[in-house]
Amino acid sequence: MSSGHACVDVYQGAVAALVPYFVAERAYSYVAASGVVLAASLLSSLVQPLFGVLTDRWAMPWLLPLSALTAGAGVALSGVTGSYVLTLAAVAVSGVGVAAYHPEAARVARVVSRGRHTAMGWFSFGGNAGFALAPLLVFAVVATGGLRATPLLVVPALAGAALCAAAMRSAGPGAGSAGASTAVGEDDWPSFLRLSGTVVCRSVVFVGLSTFVSLHVRERTGGGEAAGTAALFVLYAGGAVGTLAGGRLAERYGRTAVVRRSYALTVLAVAGLVLAPGPPVYLFVALTSAGLYVPFSLHITLGQDFLPRRVGTASGVTLGLTVSVGGLAAPALGALADATSLRAALLPLVALPALGRLLLCGLREPVPPGAAAPERVDPQEPVAR
Repeated sequence: MSSGHACVDVYQGAVAALVPYFVAERAYSYVAASGVVLAASLLSSLVQPLFGVLTDRWAMPWLLPLSALTAGAGVALSGVTGSYVLTLAAVAVSGVGVAAYHPEAARVARVVSRGRHTAMGWFSFGGNAGFALAPLLVFAVVATGGLRATPLLVVPALAGAALCAAAMRSAGPGAGSAGASTAVGEDDWPSFLRLSGTVVCRSVVFVGLSTFVSLHVRERTGGGEAAGTAALFVLYAGGAVGTLAGGRLAERYGRTAVVRRSYALTVLAVAGLVLAPGPPVYLFVALTSAGLYVPFSLHITLGQDFLPRRVGTASGVTLGLTVSVGGLAAPALGALADATSLRAALLPLVALPALGRLLLCGLREPVPPGAAAPERVDPQEPVAR
């Protein structure tokens, strides 16, 4: 499941990694370039809740290989036409594939991991590893063959479809049964909505940086395409490590405490990324990556525990909708960059992790029905007796 997740999420990272090449080969403005990211995000954001609801009612394991192929086909076709409209349509198709994959994949991963934080961390690690590999894959294909070579990018989709099919065969019949009928506990919608608001803040920061960090670092360091690709790789690769660390930290300190402190770190890290001159910017890219990714898998398990009767819906929102929705803000950042500068356009991103941290204030660790309240609590919060 983790390896299949990597093959699918390559295509989320690939769209942002293609942006500098669209700018270079087709002379796209910042607004036009961010429109490509928006196209991948908009349709994905609209259909993601639908797939979550469907997953809550029916198990659809066949959707995993099909969605992997759809995600790959869209990105593969994005560079073969000079038409801006057809390029947008191609990446939108890829976004639908990504949206279809995540709710069902997260449901199956929860079943086979039995809800363990570290196991879900490994599942999330796969997706983040795919993100990290995307810039290197795009660089290897497009830097040598140009945008016309994008059909070669379909290879991970073929591997992902095979891995998903193999995972479903080895997982057994339990993974093919929808979990709604056996769910216990009450849904805590107020806490879930606050968590979702926090993840939306993260999404805008992450997608905004994914879209423009390559161009920003090239400006700050005076480097070329390799410098920008390295920055995007650091942003994604640090996340792969941070996701695993998040699961282990949560087992020691509690999920809500780890998530709060991660958002506090992200405020300082994004400020350094935007303002630091020269090579030190890479250090702040790495710190930003850690702050954004340590709570990544914890968002998923918290959301599922807040909505134990709607695990598919919770997964679709925390793993899909609130990740892709950040693309809706990308054109606004692009327009601001065209009107002022790229550095000025990225400055508002500093405030969003702070807002996310405020939404987390007072959020309590969900307790499974029939279980005793955990003794380990966040020392910043009072304990309800």
